[in-house]
Amino acid sequence: MSIPFTATHKPAAACRCAACLDWLQMLSGALLIAFMCMHLLFVGSVIIGPGVMNALSGIFEASGMAQVGGPAIFALLLLHFVLAARKIPFTTRQQGIMLANARRMDHTDTWLWVIQAVSGMVILIMGSIHLWTVLTDLPITAQKNALHLQEGWAWLAFYLVFIPLVWTHTGIGFYRIMVKWGIVGNAGRLGLRKKDALVTAAAVGVGLITLARLLLLSTK
Repeated sequence: MSIPFTATHKPAAACRCAACLDWLQMLSGALLIAFMCMHLLFVGSVIIGPGVMNALSGIFEASGMAQVGGPAIFALLLLHFVLAARKIPFTTRQQGIMLANARRMDHTDTWLWVIQAVSGMVILIMGSIHLWTVLTDLPITAQKNALHLQEGWAWLAFYLVFIPLVWTHTGIGFYRIMVKWGIVGNAGRLGLRKKDALVTAAAVGVGLITLARLLLLSTK
């Protein structure tokens, strides 16, 4: 195997601030993963019944969690992207070098990073659209969500792309946190990837079932 000698970024002088920024990136990512799990439980509650989702939404609305939590999550998303962007190649030349190095190394974890970097940039745009749409039309109700999807195919297509993309990014992010910070060693990587893939697939499945439930929900 040939070893690449070209990097996409100029090496920076070692300093503690880089380690602190890495730690903040991990922490913001972990918080977003926790949010995504709670969000899945919330929106997935419509599968049980729209009344369940509306009741939970009423609690969020009455407590101010929706009004405060929504902007806070958006700010956390922006912070996480800025921290992660330190290591993402943006120029065409840098991207070409990154892909060439990934092909040379032919390493699973390297390709997972590439997928996470690309999906992260797309999620920033799509996530912003999603949050803006939700936060400018509070309170959140099952009927509103259903009407939103039933009004046209564009929103359905949007979420058919967004749901698998965001959960793929989340799953890879969880795996990389566990590996990078030494929680799982080399011997446990393969097993963790398999379990992570199963959980990611289950989350995507719940998301797609939720979409189907909303499409069939009466808005009257």
